[in-house]
Amino acid sequence: MSPAPVDSPVERHPADAGPLDRANSDVVLIVDDVPDNLAMLHDALDESGYTVLVATSGESALQRAAQARPDIVLLDAMMPGMDGFEVARRLKALPATAHIPIIFMTGLTETEHLVAALEAGGVDYVTKPIKPKEVLARMNVHLQGARRARQEVREAGQARNALDAFGYASITVRASDGRLMWQTPLARDLLTRYFGPPAPHQANLAPQPVIDWLRLHLPMLDVLAAQQLEPPRLSVAQGARSLSFRLHQQTGDDEGGSGEGHDWLIIMREVSDAAVIEAMSLSFKLTGREAEVLYWVVKGKTNRDIGEILGSSPATVKKHLERVYVKMGVETRTAAAGMAMGKIRQLHPQFEG
Repeated sequence: MSPAPVDSPVERHPADAGPLDRANSDVVLIVDDVPDNLAMLHDALDESGYTVLVATSGESALQRAAQARPDIVLLDAMMPGMDGFEVARRLKALPATAHIPIIFMTGLTETEHLVAALEAGGVDYVTKPIKPKEVLARMNVHLQGARRARQEVREAGQARNALDAFGYASITVRASDGRLMWQTPLARDLLTRYFGPPAPHQANLAPQPVIDWLRLHLPMLDVLAAQQLEPPRLSVAQGARSLSFRLHQQTGDDEGGSGEGHDWLIIMREVSDAAVIEAMSLSFKLTGREAEVLYWVVKGKTNRDIGEILGSSPATVKKHLERVYVKMGVETRTAAAGMAMGKIRQLHPQFEG
């Protein structure tokens, strides 16, 4: 195989080129079968601070794009074999590359060819002979939108990871069809634990109780907002643990205004009865049994109910409760429950009393 011309960039394979510097530069994929065109654009973009990848055929362009996920593609319209129009259609058909802006480079100036470029998925075009300054100017316009989108995704990802780190989980659900748009790793684990693995045909849907809860409360959002109230939370119990769902905010467009066209961000938090009881025991210096009695008082249970739950008599429950009053410095059941609830809310914000 003859060596590549000195002034022609060799096709750069992302797997062999080390990590791409996305923090400080945008990644550009140039696709052209003419070495002189590649060399000229490569040098101009490289000097302007871009990370440049090149491909000399439609097949290699698809491979580069799938591997490197460039921020923008400069695509020659007319190439032997797979032409640029087909490359663009295939890139737009794949979820991983559909968002990448494509600027066509073409010597064809007839209207039907320019229309074909846009219909294939191009956002813009430049005509040959290529003028690097014009290419750079047009690229910058389309990259501004791409940069904003990447920043939003990055910030959203950081926020989701922070939620997971503090024991919260988050999902986004489309109200119109119940589609699960995204979920954090913790959310995926919690949904599987409480609702079981989804059936294959429901893999992309939120659990039905979550969809029903979301749709039930969407019509009352305006009324609740006017009263500065949040929608009732959904709580799903599983033994000594429960999973709470809180409607956080809406995203996307809603042409109807009812909220049903939105994607909704939902915050989840798992609460363990055992964890709450332990927290009360430590906070108020109670014994384990005293903390259990106080927990069920907060839950609104009578002494008789608590006795049945704990396997003791109402009189024994009353004695435990009297000691709880002394340790907490209160005199009534209501005061003890109120103080305990305040402490629980601090330590377990998702607790449903």
